[in-house]
Amino acid sequence: MALEITNLKRAFKFKKDGEMVNLPDPNVDFTAAEVLQFYSMQHPVLTTATIAGPSIEEDKAVYEFKTTVGTKG
Repeated sequence: MALEITNLKRAFKFKKDGEMVNLPDPNVDFTAAEVLQFYSMQHPVLTTATIAGPSIEEDKAVYEFKTTVGTKG
């Protein structure tokens, strides 16, 4: 029995108005920070976000962009 090595696909998500927004990987050559910068043009709330992860969910490596805008404390 031979082992098969596969790369996990990446996915990105962030919480907006209490709902999780899923974002596809725009370019596999981008780092997670470059993906965050790419999506911050479309979602300005991500300009101050931090990156958490990856966590493995099903067959994907999922990164979460965590924002502090609109939270108290």
